[in-house]
Amino acid sequence: IPSAVFPLSCAVQNYSWGKVGLESEVAKLVASGDPLVQIQPDQPYAELWMGTHPRGDALIRDNRIPQKTLGQWIADNPACLGAKVKDAFQGHLPFLFKVLSVNTALSVQAHPNKELAAKLHAQFPEHYPDANHKPEMAIALTSFEGMCGFRPVEEIVSFLQNVPELRALIGEVAAEQLERSGSDDPRGVSAALRVCFTRLMKSEKKFFVDQLNMLVKRISQEAAEGKDTSGSNGDLLLRLHSQYPGDIGCFTIYFLNLVKLEPGEAMFLGANEPHAYLHGDCVEIMACSDNTVRAGLTPKFIDVLTLCEMLNYTPAPSSSKIFSAAQSQLDPHVYLYDPPVPDFTIMRIEIPASIKLYLISAMDSASILLVIHGTAVGTSTAAASEMSLHRGSVLFISANESISLHLSSPDGMLLFRACCLL
Repeated sequence: IPSAVFPLSCAVQNYSWGKVGLESEVAKLVASGDPLVQIQPDQPYAELWMGTHPRGDALIRDNRIPQKTLGQWIADNPACLGAKVKDAFQGHLPFLFKVLSVNTALSVQAHPNKELAAKLHAQFPEHYPDANHKPEMAIALTSFEGMCGFRPVEEIVSFLQNVPELRALIGEVAAEQLERSGSDDPRGVSAALRVCFTRLMKSEKKFFVDQLNMLVKRISQEAAEGKDTSGSNGDLLLRLHSQYPGDIGCFTIYFLNLVKLEPGEAMFLGANEPHAYLHGDCVEIMACSDNTVRAGLTPKFIDVLTLCEMLNYTPAPSSSKIFSAAQSQLDPHVYLYDPPVPDFTIMRIEIPASIKLYLISAMDSASILLVIHGTAVGTSTAAASEMSLHRGSVLFISANESISLHLSSPDGMLLFRACCLL
């Protein structure tokens, strides 16, 4: 194929939870990637979508290519996916690659496995638009905070004892059942946790709003008196309540781990894992699906029953949620984030300033390359002409094509490459 490597212009989503103006990593990347783009200082820039999703199919920045979007181009040239990927995913790019800039919390949510996705889609297609699962992985670009998975039981029990408003919502019977559940009986622990969380999420609106207001008032007073409110997770509670006043999601902080990622650290979110991103910038990759079951910290459609039924109620410490990259055996500049699902893998490529020529190697999968910093000129036998690469550049690379980078930046380059390693 003559032009099998080409630059993309990617869709921006202006969701209200995004960072505003040039505070946003998404806005900064877009502005550097295309100097003609005007960044609105009061507009949120939440997500950059690099892929073929129908609500944000990337535009091809090469007028010699007749197709306008990446989705159209792949449909006409499915061999570009690589033989295995093309067969396994019916001629579609199996992942959506993103950058997220989070200012206020995203909803408490989980994504269904394939079996549940098919059922939800059949029953409620207006809320669950497809039949696919949606595992995802986030890699921090700046310090990043999110909630993920159920905390160890002793932490939840400690909150039940320190936060009477929480205990009131769950009820004495369920609280005591969790307190009595022993670590020697993991199924008993998960059952007790399911009862507690379901009771919380299904509590009467008026009752939980009253309890939440009492809790916020009490913690605000304690904080004003200079008292330590960490036993009630006070700082996070006040922060979430200021973003979503009167929302049941504020209480989920007592059940879910707070996970803090430094740049380069990742978290993988498998099916049925409860999570909510809170703040920071990350690259994210997910299977191609829009199936999200939400239950709080959101104005969107809420499906508490489905969420409480589907969750994975296995408690684990927050440190277990951090997913490490493995340095590639073949190339010391490549770090692999290879999660336990076939749909996607991310490579972090760090090229030091001492290297002036670097090969982005060919692989048996289509891939999308994002430049976070550094500049280079890229050449490829599969590209019509040489390509200027700089912060915010996004390239599509067909399977079995490589690119030579001629580096020109004094401080090296940082790139992320999304692909599918079957």
